[in-house]
Amino acid sequence: MSNSKKFIEEFGPIQLDVLKEIGNIGSGHAATSLSKLLQKKIEMNVPGVEVVDFDQVMDLAGGADKEVVSIFQRMEGEAPGSMFFLMPPFQAHHFVELMTNASEGFDNDAGMAVSALQELGNILSGAYLTALCDFTELDLQSTVPSISQDMVGAILSMGLVELSQVSDAAIVIKTSLTDRDGGEGGFLEGHFFLFPDPPSYQKIFSSLGVNEGD
Repeated sequence: MSNSKKFIEEFGPIQLDVLKEIGNIGSGHAATSLSKLLQKKIEMNVPGVEVVDFDQVMDLAGGADKEVVSIFQRMEGEAPGSMFFLMPPFQAHHFVELMTNASEGFDNDAGMAVSALQELGNILSGAYLTALCDFTELDLQSTVPSISQDMVGAILSMGLVELSQVSDAAIVIKTSLTDRDGGEGGFLEGHFFLFPDPPSYQKIFSSLGVNEGD
């Protein structure tokens, strides 16, 4: 049995509460940054945080055939890993319109749109990593975001195939941002997936009070 599988089995309510708190603190930081950037009141909440096996990852993202916009970044430092923020295309379009005051929405070839989503990625990853660093006392940074639009399966499969050789767990933070001036509902909902590299699982999980055990 892999170490990550042991960690999933040993991950209990206390550790999940810590992850939820990391998500809540990170979302608060992100909402503050987005409010300043967009010059409007943005509220952000984390409806759920889970540690799941790879079989559940694509289901949580809506299924392998669902089209999404992806913001991908590497997590570097003492516990390297990969981060994805996935959202429906229409919500990415709406966010780009808010950022650029333009009506064309997201286009892979549109420089302003890509820059807008890169800025969103930097804000989200920076907020969550800051909170994670505070709890774990690990030194972590993120790379420049990469933006793409494709099916969930195409975006995630390459990374999952590689990681599944040696591990089987992902940390998932469901994220919802609400534009308080924008009328009904949240203007952006998505999933923030953190895939620690195999050697990083023990560092992160142990720092949250999960020991490898026998």
